[in-house]
Amino acid sequence: MTDFHETPVRVGLFGLFGSGNVGNDGSLEAALGYLRAEHPEAVVDALCGGPEHVERRYGIPATRLNWYSGEYRTASRAGAIAAKGLGKLVDAVRTAVWVRRHDVVIVPGTGVLEATLPLRPWGFPYSLFLLCATGRLFGTRVALVGVGAATIGRRATRVLTRRSARLAAYRSFRDDMSRDAMRTMGVDTSRDEVYEDLAFALPTPAASAPPASPGTVGVGVMAFHGSNDDRARADEIHRRYLDGTTRFVKALVAEGRPVRLITGDELDLPVADGIVDAVDSPLVTVAETASLADLMKETAAADTVVATRYHNLVCALKVGTPTLALSYSAKSDALMARMGLAPYCHPAREVDAEHLLEQFRELEKRSAELRPALAERNEAAVRRLERQFTVLTATLFPSTGNADAPVRQETS
Repeated sequence: MTDFHETPVRVGLFGLFGSGNVGNDGSLEAALGYLRAEHPEAVVDALCGGPEHVERRYGIPATRLNWYSGEYRTASRAGAIAAKGLGKLVDAVRTAVWVRRHDVVIVPGTGVLEATLPLRPWGFPYSLFLLCATGRLFGTRVALVGVGAATIGRRATRVLTRRSARLAAYRSFRDDMSRDAMRTMGVDTSRDEVYEDLAFALPTPAASAPPASPGTVGVGVMAFHGSNDDRARADEIHRRYLDGTTRFVKALVAEGRPVRLITGDELDLPVADGIVDAVDSPLVTVAETASLADLMKETAAADTVVATRYHNLVCALKVGTPTLALSYSAKSDALMARMGLAPYCHPAREVDAEHLLEQFRELEKRSAELRPALAERNEAAVRRLERQFTVLTATLFPSTGNADAPVRQETS
């Protein structure tokens, strides 16, 4: 066991960081902020999807999560299929070697225990299982911090996810729904706490100059194709989402409202470009967002936001902008309810432009009363996350926290 009093704690950060999703990167940024503030002596590196981006942007050493570079591309040729199969064996060794070098591994935020978007069991669920299993094998504490979870239907994915959760030394969740989902799937969550999405711990960007176009509506768009269980209807779901969202934007433009399209992943850019082409108006522009800070600035500059991606919602709510969710999973509904905006959810699978406009207008009417209420809820969120970090220090860094704090590991 490492003597925490004599040698720096070796901390690994694990996740799909640097892969084009700004929500994932925001969770990494929040974890780094905590470590640099509370444990500046820690030696930190990452095992992640895009190591070059992580090293360049965040200044920490990083290792690629998967040996095979085409892991997340569909394999149809024999060579690619064989390479993927070999990669699973190689990744087991690579993950074990990486985990063994650390005293603590933190999996910060994101929906690592859910399958609300298309997901293959031998992709990220397998990688997470390798992490948690080798952590248990080598005595490395693996902490799932403020993560999202959902009940999973497909057996292989469900088994891997459940085993990963059981093998972790510490778990906390970003909402009650996530903890309940893990309990439903057979994980003992009696000692697991619910705090807040880690993005609420990020600093809120300073207010910039007022937008050039008053009345701007921020519309967060997504390459949405349904959940992991909707693969057979993925194209149909995407067409309905895109058609309804486009008609909503056209209706705003017809009223003379400037619309700022906002993305949260590189995959969303073609969707934004398609809406721009379909509407064909100078009132519709696309924002460049490379981080959650960029998303916060964009959503703060809008009068109102209508968004799909979960972390687009988080950013808009964090800066106190009245927000309507095009909800694709229960996690969005839970977030909106927690922020006092439960009536302003609309199903992403069945976007009804006319009904959406009605909800949007009602939201705008209540804007003046909602802004101070959101500010109060944001302050409460920050306090809960401060408590989360205090508990995390006591659990994972006993020399600087509470040395008697229990480290919970379930028997398998």
